[in-house]
Amino acid sequence: MIVVFGCGGDRDRFKRPLMGAVAADLADLVIVTSDNPRSEDPQGIISGIVAGFPLECLANMVVESDRAVAIEASFRLAHPGDVVVLAGKGHETTQTIGDQVIEFDDRVVARRILGNLR
Repeated sequence: MIVVFGCGGDRDRFKRPLMGAVAADLADLVIVTSDNPRSEDPQGIISGIVAGFPLECLANMVVESDRAVAIEASFRLAHPGDVVVLAGKGHETTQTIGDQVIEFDDRVVARRILGNLR
C-alpha cells in the first residue's frame, strides 16, 4: 500500500509525529506532502510528520511538498496489485497556502495524471 498524506497547518502540531508513525507502520511506502499548510511553512509541517518515522522505516518514505507531484509519484511507483491511498483532503476542492486559496482537488488531479499515464 502506498499512502500520500500530509497534515494541515495551524492545527495540532503534536499529532504530526504520531500520524507519521502510524503511516510508517501500516504502509509499504509513504509519500509525505502538503495538506493546507495555511500560514505555516510546509517543510516544517513535513518535518514534524517525518519525526515520527522509526529509523528503520525511513527508506520507505518519500518527501514531496508539491501535492500534485506527490500524487503523480505515487502512481509512477505503484506496481500491479498495489493500492494507492490519497489521504487527508477527501472532498476538499481547494488548498490553502499562506493567504491564497487555490483550486485543488485530489480526485481531479488523480484522474488527470492517470489519464496521462495510459
